[in-house]
Amino acid sequence: MKKVKEAEKRNIKRKKRIRDRIGFGVADRPRVTVFKSNKYFYVQVIDDVAGHTLASVSTIEKDLKLNKNIDDIRKLGEVLAKKLKDKNINKLIFDRNGYKYHGLIASFATSLREAGIDV
Repeated sequence: MKKVKEAEKRNIKRKKRIRDRIGFGVADRPRVTVFKSNKYFYVQVIDDVAGHTLASVSTIEKDLKLNKNIDDIRKLGEVLAKKLKDKNINKLIFDRNGYKYHGLIASFATSLREAGIDV
């Protein structure tokens, strides 16, 4: 149990360190944050100053019918890019939320860049 609590503390410190480095999302350059569960992948675009979620997508949405694999995560990035372009948002701050930048996280960020969003 002690090892689990120490791991949680390390994760919180890592998240705080990343958040301090990337700064806050504002209306003209909001923050996109990702969360991975064992089964699903969630993404939110947040304006930290106003405290509002501007857009969100996840693999749990019924109309998308996506799984948690690299190909579907790329599609998820394209869907989010389309939503952002409809709202005239072209620049984002990418918050990897303490996860390593590889695999699903990297493919999601790459799909946003390929869709024309400046991350």
